[in-house]
Order: sequence, then C-alpha cells, then structure tokens
Amino acid sequence: MTRSARIAYLTGEYPAVSHTFILREVLALRALGHDIRTCSIRRTGPEHHRGPDEKEAAATTFHVLDAAKNPATLLGALGWALKRPGRLLSALRLALRTRSAGIKATIWQVFYVLEALVLARHCDREGITRIHNHFAMASSTVAMLAAELAGIPYSFTLHGPADFWDTGRWRLDEKIARADFVACISQFSRSQGMLFADPRHWPRLHIIHCGIEPDRYAPDPARPAGRNVLFIGRLAAAKGVPVLLEAFAGLHATFPDARLTLIGDGPARADLTARAAELGIADAVRFTGYLNQDEVAAELARCDLFALPSFAEGVPVVLMEAMASRRPVLATRIAGIPELVEDGVSGRIVAPGDIAGFATAMTEVLADPEAARRMGEAGQRKVATEFNQRLEAEKLGRLFEGGTDPHR
Repeated sequence: MTRSARIAYLTGEYPAVSHTFILREVLALRALGHDIRTCSIRRTGPEHHRGPDEKEAAATTFHVLDAAKNPATLLGALGWALKRPGRLLSALRLALRTRSAGIKATIWQVFYVLEALVLARHCDREGITRIHNHFAMASSTVAMLAAELAGIPYSFTLHGPADFWDTGRWRLDEKIARADFVACISQFSRSQGMLFADPRHWPRLHIIHCGIEPDRYAPDPARPAGRNVLFIGRLAAAKGVPVLLEAFAGLHATFPDARLTLIGDGPARADLTARAAELGIADAVRFTGYLNQDEVAAELARCDLFALPSFAEGVPVVLMEAMASRRPVLATRIAGIPELVEDGVSGRIVAPGDIAGFATAMTEVLADPEAARRMGEAGQRKVATEFNQRLEAEKLGRLFEGGTDPHR
C-alpha cells in the first residue's frame, strides 16, 4: 500500500463529543499525508459540533443511513452489486454465517447488508482502497461486509468495554480473522482479542493507543492550589458518577470550599442533579453539558484533581488529557486504566464502586498540594511519551502502508 491510497474511516457516529480521539486521529493521519475520507453510519446532532474541526468533519463526512434512505441510492447500490455477482454472493454468505440466532437478529443483519451495499458503492465511486472502522460492533459488521463487496481490505480498532459485552453477536472472532490487522488501544484490549481469536491470528493484533496532543494542555503554573474536582464523560451508568457524588459529599463536609464540575451530558443527568440536591451539595456542583476541546482544556487548567469513578472503560482519553494538563488523577482499577495511571506516582487508583476508598483518596490528594504536583508532572511525562497522538498516528500509518508496528 502506497501513501496515495485512499482510506474510508468508518464509525457509528462521527463526529461525536465522546469520541474526539477519532477526530484527532483522523487529523493526525491527514497531517502525515494519508488520504482519509470519513464515513459514519448515523449523522450526529449540532450538540456534537462545538468547534471548527467538528463542524468541518460533520460537513464532509459521508452518512450511510442518510444515503440509504434515498430509494434511488439504495437501488443504485443494489444494481452496482448485481454487476459483481461473485462478490455479492460471497458477502451474502458471510452475512448469513455471522448472524446471531433468531428472527430479530436476522432482520438486523439484513439492515447491515443494505448499509454495506451503500457504503461499498460509495467506496468504489470514491476510489477507496481500504476501510478502517472504530469499534467492533454494528459499524464493524457493515465495514466487513462492505469490504467484501468492494473487494478491498479492511481493518478496525478494538476498544472496549462494549466491544467485549456480546462478542457472539458481533462475531469478534470472524472479524479478527478477516481483518488484515487490528489496532488494539491497550494490552488489556489486545488480551480480550486474543481470548476470542484463533491463536494463528494473534500476530495481527497490534497496540495503537488512542492519543492526545500534549501541547494543547497548558496549566497556569501561578494558579494557587485549591479543591476543585473535575469529571468529564457521558452521564450514564457506566461512568459511576453516583460514586463521585457520594464521595464528594464527604469531602465537602470537611472542606466547604470544595467544588465539583461535571462536563458532559447523558440519560442520567436529571437523576444526578436530583441526587446532588439530596446530598446537600447542589450549590457546590456544576453541570456544564457538552464543551468543545478548547473549553475542556480550560476547565482542566482550572481544576486541582480529575476524578473518573468508572465501572467500565477502555483507556479513557479524558484521563490522558488531565495528565497532559499536569493534574493528578483519581480513577478505578479496571480494564486498561492501570496501563495509563500508576497508583501513587501519576495519580490514585481505587477499586470500582468503593465510595469510601474514593473519598479517602480524593481527600488525601487535595490535602497535599506538593504530592499532587509531583503526580501531575509524572502523568504529563507518561502521556507525552506513550499516548502522543502524532506518534500513535505514525504507528497506525505504518500499518496502513503494510509495515509493522515495532511496539506490538
């Protein structure tokens, strides 16, 4: 594969505020000279388009479902596929073989085939030579089928945790077997791929971290230490925010000047707002909703501790952003987080769901500004060397070009 190759970058929703790492990866790859054409199954709403990069991405991305809703486009895609009966038959067999049991699953597989027809025709018309997909669920099924229809290779990035929740339905084994490489965001992610893949296919599982741009985050060194706690993430069950609220209530009882800011939105927002009121901390808790990348960087510069009490994660990019901002972090001992955060060195890690442990760690960090400063410095060094977006994009680019990843 040469640098003149054209890559379709697919995911379920793009751009999305919860997946800014994909946008950054696309921009980094383009800066390296790769021809990346973004595709998304669904169109995201304006709340996801907070900055100029997001607006540009939304305007230039090919939206599969929007195209498929046009009968002329769908019929045109079917006519295109009928002129390639061998590929069409092969894709249909693949779809049948990889569907889950039951009528509902079969109906969903039919939808994925139709989406794949539209995407494959788009790839053919745009001169696409490879499809790369983020996550291993529905959009990856569409990518696998579209690549079969278009007669081009495909690859995907394996994240977690949702990628591992229903591997039978999403046929992770088959997707790894058919991909020419899989980019795993952590050692933990790679180990889960190994669990479901044939050992013959383990060599195609490579470590490619999600990354950040370290220079984007510049804290004010003259800012005096305080007790401002920050959370960034989707307000949903997996993030464990009730644990943070309970722990913060204890901190606030001891230190009335403590403040908590929660950036993000989601289905649990109303319940979390009500819970903050029940705990008597409503005046000390601020819900901002979604913010763009520059606004997030500004909030990170103003905080004294970044807290993420998640029950399920991959390797959270928001932790990397906080560490790049030289902030101590408090997180849970799950999935790939211990590969990023070293307890007592760059932050603190406690057991998931441990409210008392979370509260104790939060109090200890905020009570010792000098130790917090050392943790922040250590975290910044960690992400600058191991989770730098430009360096990770270079590794991914070598795989696109047919090379090897020396850090596998």
